Amino acid sequence: MDIADWRKKIDELDRQIVKLISERASAAQAIGRLKRATDLPIYEPTREMTIFENVRKNNPGPLPDMELTHIYERIIDVMRTLQKDELAATLADDPLIDSKVENTTKRELK
Repeated sequence: MDIADWRKKIDELDRQIVKLISERASAAQAIGRLKRATDLPIYEPTREMTIFENVRKNNPGPLPDMELTHIYERIIDVMRTLQKDELAATLADDPLIDSKVENTTKRELK
């Protein structure tokens, strides 16, 4: 294969990666909704450590485990932000939450 062929292969792999990351983001959003409904925290360090262990265990190379872990740290950070943003949007749309926040803010200002 020449460089053009390799680049075509990389382009196809990138399309697959984007699709999988989007699927992962949808799953993270669903989990975020479940966390919100059951009052679980968005940040779960034990779960994140399990993910990193699974990534290292399934790493066939050539990326070193540490580099692959860094990539997953970023993916998880983005997914956590997605969950937080969705939670914030939900809270902003909830009139009961708005009134509680407004009343709390008024008390704090006095």
